[in-house]
Amino acid sequence: MNSLFSLRCLRSAAPQITASPAASQPSTILRAIQQSRSFSSTPVPQKRNRGGPKKDARIQLIRYFLSHPLTPRPLRFSRDRYLRHWTIHRAWQVYKAQQRTQHERDLERQYQSMREACEALRLMDSAGNIVKEGEAAAQGKNVGRLYRIAMMKNDIWGGVPIEYARIQTDSPSTDGWNYGWTR
Repeated sequence: MNSLFSLRCLRSAAPQITASPAASQPSTILRAIQQSRSFSSTPVPQKRNRGGPKKDARIQLIRYFLSHPLTPRPLRFSRDRYLRHWTIHRAWQVYKAQQRTQHERDLERQYQSMREACEALRLMDSAGNIVKEGEAAAQGKNVGRLYRIAMMKNDIWGGVPIEYARIQTDSPSTDGWNYGWTR
C-alpha cells in the first residue's frame, strides 16, 4: 500500500517537475512530493477521528459525579412518606419566609425611627424646643442647626466620606468600643 501511495504522489507531482534533465534535480522532485502530500504519510480515510468535537467540561463533570459510585441514589418515597417530606419542607419554607418578613419589618421600623429623629432635629431650635413647621422659617438660621451639622459629610477624616468609615451592619460589634484607639 505504501509503494502504491508513493507512486500516486510521484504521479501527481510529475506536472510540477520541469521536463529538462538539467533542471530535474533530486531537490526539485523532493520538494514537489512534499508539497503534494500532507505532513502524515497515512491516507486521510485511514486516520482515526480522535475524540470528535470538543465536549464541554462542565457537562462531563456533571455526568461523572451523577454516575459516581459515592453519589447517593435519588430519594424514592412512598406516597405517605413523600407527603410527610413535602409537609416538613413546606413548613420550613413558611418559617423562613416569616423570618424574612419579620427582619424586613424590624429594618423598616428602625428606618422610620431614624427618619423621625432627623425630622425632630430639623425642627429643633437652639434652646432644644421643637418648633412647628410654619414657625421654623420665621426663626431663621438657628432652627435645624443640629440637623445640618449631623447631615454634613464634607471634610470628615480628611476627605473620606463617613459611609466608608465603618462597615454598615445590622447589629453592633461584639468587641464594643475601643477606648485605647488613637489616630
